[in-house]
Amino acid sequence: MRHCLLCVCAAFTFFGIFSSCTAKTKSIELPPGFHLSVFTDEVEGARQMALGDQGTVFVGTRSRDVVYAVREGPSNSAPQVSVIARGLNMPSGVAYKDGALYVAAVNQILRYDDIEAHLDSPPKPVVITDQLPKDTHHGWKYIRFGPDGFLYVPVGMPCNICRPEDPRYGSILKMDVKTGETEIFAHGVRNSVGFDWHPRTKTLWFTDNGQDWLGDDLPPEELNHAPESGLHFGFPFVYGQNIPNSEYAKSDIKEGFIPPAFQMQAHTAPLGLFFYTGAQFPEKYQQALFIAQHGSWNRSSKVGYQIRVVWPENALNIQSEVFAKGWLVDQRATGRPVAFLQMGDGSLLLSDDHAGTIYRISYSK
Repeated sequence: MRHCLLCVCAAFTFFGIFSSCTAKTKSIELPPGFHLSVFTDEVEGARQMALGDQGTVFVGTRSRDVVYAVREGPSNSAPQVSVIARGLNMPSGVAYKDGALYVAAVNQILRYDDIEAHLDSPPKPVVITDQLPKDTHHGWKYIRFGPDGFLYVPVGMPCNICRPEDPRYGSILKMDVKTGETEIFAHGVRNSVGFDWHPRTKTLWFTDNGQDWLGDDLPPEELNHAPESGLHFGFPFVYGQNIPNSEYAKSDIKEGFIPPAFQMQAHTAPLGLFFYTGAQFPEKYQQALFIAQHGSWNRSSKVGYQIRVVWPENALNIQSEVFAKGWLVDQRATGRPVAFLQMGDGSLLLSDDHAGTIYRISYSK
């Protein structure tokens, strides 16, 4: 009965008759013409998503040890959800390329070949590498293939704030998936769980989560722009607009840091981001950058739990506004947005690891 109700809700939502008809969507506010429906609510701990050639949605997890495959069913039926990998250590990152699914666990990058032909009996994965750091503190990953064909893999700091000897910590790596060899693309990145390339300039933009325990309002969360390799984005030496971090005030590294292109409220926890390239949304949102703000966990009053949209074209005056809100009701979290996936029809999927749900955001006049 639950599935039928969700399908009816999704159908009515698509035609704009009403935009929220389940407990998981009724509180969410969106701009006029946009609608939110439940794609599936059977993906506990859902994090990053990737889309296969045949329309399969692959979903990583952090709180669980599994990777899901979600297949849309026939009209008026619920999507089919299956588990295609088990026993992995925080397999939150997934990417799809040339028929293969790539999965990032804490210290591993795995490849499942010809995966859509074997969803019911997944192949044994090929280990691209198992030599990444094993720390689980900020060890979960978001991965994507760049325009250059390399796989980009962040390695978060194994601490709240520290300066490890291994230069891979606090970086975004660039990996050749044929050899598993990596090089550091960006330094000074505390914990990035989302990045994308601008559709026109092909340059990298990424979110970064600031350190904890500096108070309710410090440090600001960051949206960073990396137009080239080798840049240092400040952590742990500075935060925000190159404000010195007192714990590292006497550091031998003093300059050369790239400040954030855009700052967001402290502790809003920006995770996945995505440049919209579809045709379904109005012109205002063409090539706009959507950011999932997962929400605070250690602030005296909660903030975040929303989607923010950013227009980064003018670096001197970046415009931004809240696109969707309502997952925080009277300081109670009903959901926590994580990551986006654009579908073939131009709608956006949004994962929610708190509610174990994937939503579909669509637009109709």
